[in-house]
Amino acid sequence: MLRGLYTAASGMLAQERRVDWLTNNLANAETPGYKADAAAMRAFPELLMSRLEDQPAAPRRAIPTRTVIGPLNTGVYMQELIPNFRQGDVKETGLATDIALVDGQVPVDPASGQRGALFFAIETGEGEVRYTRNGHFTLSPDGYLTTQEGWYVLDDNGRRIPLSSERFSVRDDGTIIDENGTAARLGVVFAANPQALVKEGNGLFRSTIGLLPQAPGNATYTLKQRFLERSNVDIERTMTDLLAAYRTFEANQKIVQAYDRSLDKAVNEVGRLK
Repeated sequence: MLRGLYTAASGMLAQERRVDWLTNNLANAETPGYKADAAAMRAFPELLMSRLEDQPAAPRRAIPTRTVIGPLNTGVYMQELIPNFRQGDVKETGLATDIALVDGQVPVDPASGQRGALFFAIETGEGEVRYTRNGHFTLSPDGYLTTQEGWYVLDDNGRRIPLSSERFSVRDDGTIIDENGTAARLGVVFAANPQALVKEGNGLFRSTIGLLPQAPGNATYTLKQRFLERSNVDIERTMTDLLAAYRTFEANQKIVQAYDRSLDKAVNEVGRLK
């Protein structure tokens, strides 16, 4: 009986975590460049249940017979969260410092069979390089192109991008031209295996395999000034999944309550002296 109790409880915990990441996706539905998370649910290994039975007519010290009852699932758990790097919709903002990275032909990694992903390169306050799809940039007081948090946007040589003013233009290939001529070219890096990236908040990703290289020649993209890439959260689908998670949690909750009533009856009523 307790096995079933633990199985239902594991289902409740898994659905609770599912609700957490679904609500986080909804909260970032309007965050530029946000990549929605998807969860990988895994079941614990199944047990093959058997019953040992004595043979009444068997000679002394005979080996009991084994009757197979069948497999028993021992629960479920959330293994990991996997970001979905699908391109988000692009919207016009009219701001010169807003730049959308629009994917073209992105190579597929032969080793993993997964489609690669393109990112802007960012230098954080600690001097570390991170990656983002959020092109909602601004001009810092000291004249550099930065994120809204004040972290520096890097060019294709890994250097900060100085600008004379907000009166600049960005070509499709990322070349930035201001009042003094060509200032720099926006750095666009390529992750052959995006699953090697870890989310760090504020729309940033950290690479677990070192610095990412610049986009190769067989990767095509377009940089659109005065546009932003929206998040790729499917609000309708997320709301449907959220309701399904609540219903599944309630179903497991009712199973736990049923087991609780059965245990209460077994402890307080079965075997009571009359």
